[in-house]
Amino acid sequence: MNFKVVLVQDEDGGYIVSCPALPGCHSQGDSEKEALENIKEAIVGCLESLAEERTRLLGTPGKIVEVTV
Repeated sequence: MNFKVVLVQDEDGGYIVSCPALPGCHSQGDSEKEALENIKEAIVGCLESLAEERTRLLGTPGKIVEVTV
């Protein structure tokens, strides 16, 4: 899957990164590379959490698949 992220350098020289497609999905890092690696982990965690919540609410397991448009 591909997600667009917003990468901003903070006043301390580190980087803050968020994924607008997944509200609440944020991370940070000391370098751009580290921040981007960290947001990848955060995105996976957010997607897993959403799938678990769907299962809890609907009582049926869901799975994440990739769709190209």
